[in-house]
Amino acid sequence: MMTLDRIREKKAFLIDMDGVIYHGKFLLPGVPEFISWLREEGKLYRFVTNNSYFTAAELSERLCAMGIDERPEHFYTSAMAAASFCSHQADDPSAWVIGANGLYSALEAAGVRITDENPEFVIVGESEKEYTWQAIEKAVNLVVNGARLIGTNADLAGPGSYGLVPATGAMIAPIEKAAGRKAYFVGKPNPLMLRRVMDSLGVHASESVMVGDSMGTDILGALETGMATVLVLSGMTSEHDIRKYAFRPDVVLQGVGSIPPVTED
Repeated sequence: MMTLDRIREKKAFLIDMDGVIYHGKFLLPGVPEFISWLREEGKLYRFVTNNSYFTAAELSERLCAMGIDERPEHFYTSAMAAASFCSHQADDPSAWVIGANGLYSALEAAGVRITDENPEFVIVGESEKEYTWQAIEKAVNLVVNGARLIGTNADLAGPGSYGLVPATGAMIAPIEKAAGRKAYFVGKPNPLMLRRVMDSLGVHASESVMVGDSMGTDILGALETGMATVLVLSGMTSEHDIRKYAFRPDVVLQGVGSIPPVTED
């Protein structure tokens, strides 16, 4: 098994956000120290989130408001993964979308045309205003008529400021059931998303570690990609929950503040 000392020697850190860096609008303990350590040690790192609601710029601003100054280039979202996937799957990709600004912006940047006229894809991500009965009905009929159903992530719920909030996996389920089609999910645990990030950093899986709070997304995705894994108990998973899975993370910690070594004054 990988030890914490060996984890600290890794070249690249891929870091989940919700439940790892913050809960909703509240920064978690130990995060500033962890980020400072990454920078001081010259580590390559990216924040890799299944949340498709926000753009990279919005996530940067969100962390800045919490006292962590990070450039938008340090973020990779499931919306960006969905956009990349669609642009590689069709010569002239088109999509009808249920989602928020983060998803629309990523698709636009990747050259995916938004339309409701025979779209190649129906893409579903986290949304508040667009997720309506009319939108579900339209998505069902587009999929029945041949559009490929894509979900930004398979998460059923995620940690919010004051409890759980529904995520894409729960929102897309009625469309799957009514249309009789299975969605393809591009977010974690799909190894494709993590490989895209590692490619952008110029590192291999053997040089990388995934830090996350979810056994079913962060840890599973990293395991299937060949990365080292750190599970933090500051989010979705408790120690008791780990026993429900046939696989184990390399290291289990209370939070990211335990990753930097303790220095003596």
